[in-house]
Amino acid sequence: MLDRMREALFSTLAPWLADALVLDLFAGSGSLGLEALSRGARRARFVERDLAVVRLIEENARLLGEEERAEVVRGDALDPASWGSGAPDVVFFDPPYPMLDRRATRTRLMEAIRALVREHAAAEAVLVFHAPRGRILASELKGDVEARSRDYGSGTLWYVQAAGDSP
Repeated sequence: MLDRMREALFSTLAPWLADALVLDLFAGSGSLGLEALSRGARRARFVERDLAVVRLIEENARLLGEEERAEVVRGDALDPASWGSGAPDVVFFDPPYPMLDRRATRTRLMEAIRALVREHAAAEAVLVFHAPRGRILASELKGDVEARSRDYGSGTLWYVQAAGDSP
């Protein structure tokens, strides 16, 4: 994620971060969830499939002194069992771009976004979906969720909430 995009992201999320429960899906290095912790989030749950990457997130949390507030889970980011029992206030959703190319995985991504926002997250939560610019149609995120986008270079951040809320 570009530095400019990351700074804009956290500027936008400031109202949600104080004492927030964060869910970082497709966590990679864990940088988004860890930065959320440094900006006032209460706890963060990181979900990543690759064991080596899980260990990297654990090490990054340890190096930053955040191991007590960071829960790292090896699992499928699209499986509700990996999301935990708490209702997150902020969800980072940054899937590998090739998942958008296959119809089956793209459908699973959109279904997971809807399930997260409507059924799992806190009532006024925000889900931030990072995707390549121009690859997601607004119509894919209409209906029972509301979404708005911001473009930064070659990427787009989609802010998704339950219908009736706005980021």
